[in-house]
Amino acid sequence: MSRTPDQPALTPQLCFNTTALRDFLRVSRGTVDDTISQNLNALVTPATSSPFDPASTSSRTPRPVHRRPIDGTACKQFKDHVLFPSWQARSDVLNYCAGVATSPDPDDPGHLLRETEDLKARERLVDERLDPYSARYFPREARTEALAMLIRNERMVESIIRSRTWSLVGERCDNGGATYEKALDAWRRGESQDR
Repeated sequence: MSRTPDQPALTPQLCFNTTALRDFLRVSRGTVDDTISQNLNALVTPATSSPFDPASTSSRTPRPVHRRPIDGTACKQFKDHVLFPSWQARSDVLNYCAGVATSPDPDDPGHLLRETEDLKARERLVDERLDPYSARYFPREARTEALAMLIRNERMVESIIRSRTWSLVGERCDNGGATYEKALDAWRRGESQDR
């Protein structure tokens, strides 16, 4: 089975270091979700159901081998120990960083620069007859605003990836018709009861 990357320490520095944040999300997705077919194929134990039959080579079988259903126990272990923990680690990081993005940021290095630019923009004389572009002013974005936009985008990506992964898991394992949100919530409740 795949080994998911360890969740980084949840600090505001992680959130504002967009390279480290995106790297964790990318590696986590690449380890589990992007390679879901390979991960599921690894759960199938070859030749457990029936021994090799030499007569089987005389005709073509239309059923693809890689779509064989997987043992329910192996599926459950994969979901409980690899898939859902990976999703939960990414959710924890995204939720924490969303909280950081909505909190005041006293350590913002660009705060003084933005204040200075805003003051200059307010004091500027604008004569649109002489220069129609003189009223143009684009204030710099605070790093919390940039982080909030990044988190929104990553949550949309996460939703798309989880939906695709869950549909592929559903083809090979029994999902009971549950959506990935319901299955993840059920796993969270089960995990919290075990502690």
